[in-house]
Amino acid sequence: MRSTDEIEDGNGADQTRASGWQRQRLPGWLKMPLAAGAGGHVTATVLKDRALKTICEEARCPNRNHCWSRGTATFLVLGDRCTRSCPFCSVRGGPVGPPDEDEPLKVAEAALELGLEHVVVTSVNRDDLPDQGSGHFVRCIEEIRRLIAGVKVEVLTPDFRGREVDIDRVIEARPDVFNHNIETVPSLYIKTRPGARYRRSLDLLARVAAAADATPDRHRMWVKSGLMLGLGEQQHEVRSLLEDLYCSGVRIVTIGQYLQPDPTSLPVEEYIHPESFEMWREVGESIGFSMVFSAPFVRSSYMADAQVPLS
Repeated sequence: MRSTDEIEDGNGADQTRASGWQRQRLPGWLKMPLAAGAGGHVTATVLKDRALKTICEEARCPNRNHCWSRGTATFLVLGDRCTRSCPFCSVRGGPVGPPDEDEPLKVAEAALELGLEHVVVTSVNRDDLPDQGSGHFVRCIEEIRRLIAGVKVEVLTPDFRGREVDIDRVIEARPDVFNHNIETVPSLYIKTRPGARYRRSLDLLARVAAAADATPDRHRMWVKSGLMLGLGEQQHEVRSLLEDLYCSGVRIVTIGQYLQPDPTSLPVEEYIHPESFEMWREVGESIGFSMVFSAPFVRSSYMADAQVPLS
């Protein structure tokens, strides 16, 4: 039997305990029981056999056990080292290696073996690459569709430093969902995302939405974004952010609780009650979003197959 602290911490509990760090005790609504069954072992084996990384592991997502038990995972491509160091994120920085040219095929093969009908691919920031890694995303989309008939592909991209040619390269591949997380309100960007720019992220989302609207006869592409609560944002700032996202063309939005993943990451300023998340769902729907997923454990790729409207 694992201790309550380990269940609360989700992935990475053993590592943090070994270092002597203890996350402050979480409120009752943030205690997630471990999922039962052998699905998690199967998922881990498929990933290990192809030396694939997942954001589930690298970002110490509290939902990892539940997702892997369902046979799903969010593939992390272009390495496990990021060229930026956002203080809310546990993905490591440091020296980055060249992209694995075989990785898009490995991702597609793993998705096929897992029987995935909705595949989510994300990446670290690769500001060192001439195309910011956009070409790698395209190859992943192409390989997944080549191997799996009728599959839905969702990409969760970095901001590509706002380079329109790189954004357009991924747009032309027509993923079913183009996701880029806004993460937090603009007043907290210097604190939480020093390498990013709020307006740059909005411009990227608006560019994707404009391209989707300009070609209605082509494959439908949903525009999606997500944010975290509990970093010190004010309610009027969150509402303004949601309005900015909607005006930029975003139609699917995810809202979840920020949880400190390791001792060097930003501390949680506030644990938001589930009733407040429900209130934000209602606010988002009143603004006009097609889908609003708002709850403490919501993450941008958690249950992603259920986050896409039917039409």
